[in-house]
Amino acid sequence: MKFIDEAHIHVTSGHGGAGCVSFRRERRIPKGGPDGGDGGRGGDVILEATSQKETLLKFHFNQRFKAKNGGHGRGQRMTGADADDLILSVPPGTTVTDLETGQKLADLTELGQRYVAVKGGRGGQGNARMATSSRQAPRLAQPGGPSEEKRLALELILLANAGLVGYPNVGKSTLISKLSAARPKIADYPFTTLVPNLGVVQVDEDNSFVLADLPGLIDGAHTGAGLGRRFLKHLNRCQVLIHLLDPTRLDPAKPKRDLELIKKELKAYDPELAQKPALLALGKMDQPEGEEALAAFKKAHPKTRIYPFSAYTGQGLAELKYAIWSLIKPNQ
Repeated sequence: MKFIDEAHIHVTSGHGGAGCVSFRRERRIPKGGPDGGDGGRGGDVILEATSQKETLLKFHFNQRFKAKNGGHGRGQRMTGADADDLILSVPPGTTVTDLETGQKLADLTELGQRYVAVKGGRGGQGNARMATSSRQAPRLAQPGGPSEEKRLALELILLANAGLVGYPNVGKSTLISKLSAARPKIADYPFTTLVPNLGVVQVDEDNSFVLADLPGLIDGAHTGAGLGRRFLKHLNRCQVLIHLLDPTRLDPAKPKRDLELIKKELKAYDPELAQKPALLALGKMDQPEGEEALAAFKKAHPKTRIYPFSAYTGQGLAELKYAIWSLIKPNQ
């Protein structure tokens, strides 16, 4: 499925049905009086967060949505039918912004959470409801209330407890495939991950967390280089960041260089990202460069905690999983 995390839509509610002008006409009742019914309510357009949706793909191909109009009133005090609301399903984590004003209208983070984007028009009163003691035979009725319309920007920001961050091809996809049931594309060339992947990591029988594998960052990502700006936003909801280093590209003289560059990109994009709880992991420990890189890092930065692991042999995976959970658990 193609991953679409941004869309612009135009929504219009239904207008209310018009009230009816009618008079009772029955045998032996020459002056039956007004009996025009009210119009029905127009339908609302409602956005609802549902787990059945994982992307905004639907809104990429269809941008215009209109609810049905309310039914018109009829004689014999018959009220027009209320129109059904139009419910648009979106993935949890979708934000809604008014394109005209730039105002953020809703942040749908909970399953079942709803936002009424535009309200349907009210039904107009029929002449039966407009009769008074001084005007017993009104020959007028109210029109239905007008519809509303808005142009909205939908933006999906994934809901994940922890996010994997690092340069391309450092092993993020392999790691998430070992810790969860996620099966992202894995290959030995850069940018095999072109869309975010989510996986549920089971800690024990009662606890789990959602881990996000984001496309690799490169220098200048905060300005849009590579796949940077488009996917950096998905880190905003993460409680914990996991900085993943690759021993095959680590400089023994400057083992923290990659980490510092990635942190610089995150801070340039959003200073709050630099304040999030984070831990440091060194993958590919089954490679010949693994032990050498780990020793160089510990020698240069003895006070910095680093979690070495090998997705191939399983070394260190359990320790890394529990370390991530220890940072997430206080916020549960």
